[in-house]
Amino acid sequence: MTIEQIMLQSEALIFGSDKPLTELDIAQLLKDATSEEEVDLEKLPSALEAIVEKYASDFYPFEVKKIGGGFQFLSKKEFHPSLAKLNGEKYTKKLSTAALETLAIIAYKQPITKGDIEHIRGVNSDYSVQKLLEKELIVISGRMEDAVGKPLLYNTSKSFMDYLGLNSLDDLPKLNEILQMVHVEPTNAIEAIPNSDFNLAVSEHGELIEVENSTQENIAE
Repeated sequence: MTIEQIMLQSEALIFGSDKPLTELDIAQLLKDATSEEEVDLEKLPSALEAIVEKYASDFYPFEVKKIGGGFQFLSKKEFHPSLAKLNGEKYTKKLSTAALETLAIIAYKQPITKGDIEHIRGVNSDYSVQKLLEKELIVISGRMEDAVGKPLLYNTSKSFMDYLGLNSLDDLPKLNEILQMVHVEPTNAIEAIPNSDFNLAVSEHGELIEVENSTQENIAE
């Protein structure tokens, strides 16, 4: 099987799948569909790379992206508003601020207990955790055996990776990068000092005006 044929077969598999397919998934499916001797799997990585490059072109409104450890067809960002109109509220429905806060804490601190989540947020998180479980964005990964009561531990799920278009948790922005984005420039101390040559005064028409200090001194005399 030539690399072009491997490309076409792999592309068909990715297109027909409702979830990301890993390289191992594709290799196994190709083996099952043909005799192992006919498929040169050493060419598969190059074939997959060529598929990704092909759909990165501006000619296509969709792309093949590696998310959740696998390959999947996804629409490009510039077409999201049109697709949102097509799919209605189901497509545009967003997580609440509380749920997003809870999800972010779990993503960066996992595995984590609900008690630790609530300690960080400062509020009860029962509802947010329940909603994230219902949406399959988080999973219960076990219990903290050495803690009192052996509380449940929460981790993000594979659906979380798909939801954010991440290939791995390493793709999450680093916390120091986020802090830099919200950096606030301090006020220049010199610029904050009022001009000593002028003061505010009220004119005879009731307007607020600037007057020189020497003028004020003459008025005072």
